[in-house]
Amino acid sequence: MTRRIEKPRLEWKNVRGRLVPRHRVSWSEGGKRRERIITLDWKGDPAELDRLYWQCERGEHPAQKPKAPPTSWKSLVIAWRTDPRIQRKLSDGTKLSYRRPMDAILEKNADKDVRLTTRAHVRAIHDRYAHVPRKADHMIQVIRLLWNYAKDKLDWPLGDNPAAGIDLYGKSREFEPWPEWMVKALASAPDDVRVAAELILGTGQRPAAAIAMRHDNFAGEWMTVRDDKQDLDREVYCPPRLQSFVAGLPKRGRYLLAKNLTEPKGYDAVEKQFRRWRVSLGDKAAAFTLHGLRKLAIIELAEAGCSDAEIQAVTNQSPAMVAYYRAKASGRRLSKAAQNRRDQNGNGT
Repeated sequence: MTRRIEKPRLEWKNVRGRLVPRHRVSWSEGGKRRERIITLDWKGDPAELDRLYWQCERGEHPAQKPKAPPTSWKSLVIAWRTDPRIQRKLSDGTKLSYRRPMDAILEKNADKDVRLTTRAHVRAIHDRYAHVPRKADHMIQVIRLLWNYAKDKLDWPLGDNPAAGIDLYGKSREFEPWPEWMVKALASAPDDVRVAAELILGTGQRPAAAIAMRHDNFAGEWMTVRDDKQDLDREVYCPPRLQSFVAGLPKRGRYLLAKNLTEPKGYDAVEKQFRRWRVSLGDKAAAFTLHGLRKLAIIELAEAGCSDAEIQAVTNQSPAMVAYYRAKASGRRLSKAAQNRRDQNGNGT
């Protein structure tokens, strides 16, 4: 027979000849006695019973958590994502561009009531991503879109859109490619920053995608890179320098930048380390971001005489972006050739 374990507010009930533990909590509300009884599925394990008991004592048992309201952010995102009237009109690329900000909203707000969202809440989200202006603006645009959908299509009782009228950062300037002195300074950078920089510059990929690369993405001369915007993997030639660098990294897990054995370090964590290191370099480094290394990759490829098609095959950048940074490369190369020619003619000062 099951031995009863005695604890405050723990009671045992005989169910078909079997003792079942239950946690009972009572309180007074409006002059009336209220109570909640939670059956503990302990599976006959005293350690599991202890865990469930203290979970109840802390108010953290799933049965104690309030149910999400019908007007929760989770309900709203699911409704938007499954509405055929919306989904038929959107391209796969557009749907993908909405996925990340919506997932970010759900991460901390899934069960929160949309109706309780204030303008201050939305401004706080905008400010949180201020270091990535395009991301910050996109978050505001997605909140605005979802709010209008809930109000106009789902007939939720919502007031004015809290994301309406918030000043956006607007179109940001293109990322500046890193200067040579800053690339050399990586020798003294924190390990995570140095590894991230080598991966971004060597692969020519977006920082987040480069930081999330796994050891099995590299196989001799070839590497598999991920394009999140187009939701596809591409096979790209891996230059010998990058092959050697990756081979020399210690294996601490599945990923090159490993949080643990099975998870990568997040972009935000690495980017935070980068910003601290950038401050140590002084004001002259303030204009440069991790994205600038990807732009430097385009310039280096252009200066090596690569065609636009070859640069796109490596970086998967748009033709317009390749043309923009090729012009920078051409200007540097032409100015160097012109100045050297002038010196050779004896006209330098």
